[in-house]
This record gives sequence, structure tokens and C-alpha cells, in this order.
Amino acid sequence: MGKDYTYAVARIRGRELSLFGGPVMEQLLACKTCEEALRFLADKGWGDPDKALTAENILDAETEKTWNLIGEMVKDMSVFDVFRIADDYHNLKAALKLVYVRSEIDRNRVFVTGGRIPPEIIEKAARERDFSSLPEDMEKAAQEAQDTLLHTGDGQLCDIILDRASLEAVYRAGMDSSEEVLKRYAQLTVAAADIRIAVRCGKVGKSLDFIERALAPCPGIDMEALAHGALGGTESVAACLEGTEYAQAAEALRKSPAAFEKWCDDLIIEEIRPQKYNPFTLGPLAAYILARRNEIKCVRMILTGRQNELPDNVIRERLREMYV
Repeated sequence: MGKDYTYAVARIRGRELSLFGGPVMEQLLACKTCEEALRFLADKGWGDPDKALTAENILDAETEKTWNLIGEMVKDMSVFDVFRIADDYHNLKAALKLVYVRSEIDRNRVFVTGGRIPPEIIEKAARERDFSSLPEDMEKAAQEAQDTLLHTGDGQLCDIILDRASLEAVYRAGMDSSEEVLKRYAQLTVAAADIRIAVRCGKVGKSLDFIERALAPCPGIDMEALAHGALGGTESVAACLEGTEYAQAAEALRKSPAAFEKWCDDLIIEEIRPQKYNPFTLGPLAAYILARRNEIKCVRMILTGRQNELPDNVIRERLREMYV
């Protein structure tokens, strides 16, 4: 296995050279329209030449390329479940709602690529109300969420059941890994999600019971204090983080929601950079996956900004720190 990783890391080193750095992102940002930006990306080799040159097609293609590359080098893809679980749960939420409203909407508009399970299998399970074909971490949550949706019609309650289950599954997958970078990623992902949930619940006046049900346990944060803090709004949530390892998140929260989201992503990029110097482990491969996800997210922000005619400074302040 060590030899396999050594070969894989060597291949990834070459691929890292094609990752977008700050200067390339500035070139993309200099494109005045979304169409011009898409052509720029196509010239860089992004997208699928057999599909229409649209933002969603080009971003989906790059996600698929990333996982196809990793799949060529690593036989047991379950080691990267910590990155893929969230996409499965996204597709599960979409499938349950499609079945509930009996929608015939184009599935490509609601399902995402990159998960462990093909979306059509998830949709089939939802239609047949039989989730035994899904991984254990999804089966119970899927049944509970569907029963809740069918009996109450409350899509939001369905969402919090699945969102919490997703976070718990991500955390378990990270803690079960022997790779410190995956453990750390899982912890940061759950912590950031809990903070985000607390802020949003506070803004819309959710009850303490709702908030406690939505939050997933996470070391380093007092969940009881965070839930009560949410009742007091963003400032109270920020105060709960003072004195913890997420104190800088409090500062970002006070600035703006966008600043907090940027802080979360930048922290992950900062923490994965040292993996460049661990050539005999899965660390560099995990770092590459995260770098690609970050790159695709930044490209999405620019394309969305151009589609909505946002000023350059508004887009630029939301762009994440790049891996290279």
C-alpha cells in the first residue's frame, strides 16, 4: 500500500502544477462576462468538450475529473468517504423532496456528483421507501426523514434530520481514519457547520429545542452554550467562541457571514498545506482533493458573480486562499 501511495503522490505532484493560483484567478476575474469566463476556463482545459459550455456543466466535469483521477490511483476509495458523505446526503434530501412533490424536474439540476452512491440508487430507494441499499449511516436517517416529511409536510424538519446525520457521519469517518489531516478536516467541518446553524437559527428565531436538535456534537465547542447563545443572535454566538480554538471565527462572524465562510475555507487550506511534505501517506492526496474543491468553489463564485453582474471588489473579498 505504501508503494501505491508513493506512486499516487508522485502523480499528484504533477497535477498540483495545474492548480489555479492567485494570478490565474485574477485573470478569470478580469473576464467581463460569464461567457468570456467560461471560454477562458475551456482554454485552460476545464469542462467536457462534448457538453454545452455552461457553468454547471464545467464545474460538474471538474469534480468528476478529480474523483476519476483519485480512483485511478487508490483502490479503496472509502478512505476518502469523509469528503464524499455530504454529497450523498445532499442527493438524499433532493430525492426525498422530489418523490414527495412528485416532481419531474431535470435531475441534473438537483443532484450533485462526487458522492459514494449514484444518485439514481438514492432516488430509487426514496421512491420505493426502502433504504436498505444505502450505507448504514444513511439508512436510519433516511427513513426518519421520509416519515417526518410524509406525516408533517415539514421540509425544514426533514432537512435538519439529514443535515445532522450527515455531520455525524462525516465526523465518524474522520475519526475512524488513520490520517490526521482527515481527522482534522472532519472536526473543522462539523464545527463550522454548527456555528453556521447557530447563527441562522438565531436570525430566524428558532426555538431552543429546534436548535439543539440541529446541532451535531463537536469537540472544542460547548454545544449547550452554543445552543443558548443562538437564541441571542450572532453576537451571542460569537461570544460563545471566545476562549476556544475558534476565537478567530468569532471575529469573522462579527464582520459578516461571507467573512465567516471565507475564514472556514481558508483555515482548512492553511492546515492541509503541510501535507505536501508527507510523500508516503494519503495526506497529499487528501490535500489535493481539498485544493480542487476550493478551486472549484472559487471559480463558481466568480461565474456566479459575473452572472449577477456583481462588482469585482465584492467577488474578490469572497475568494478563498489558494493552495498554490
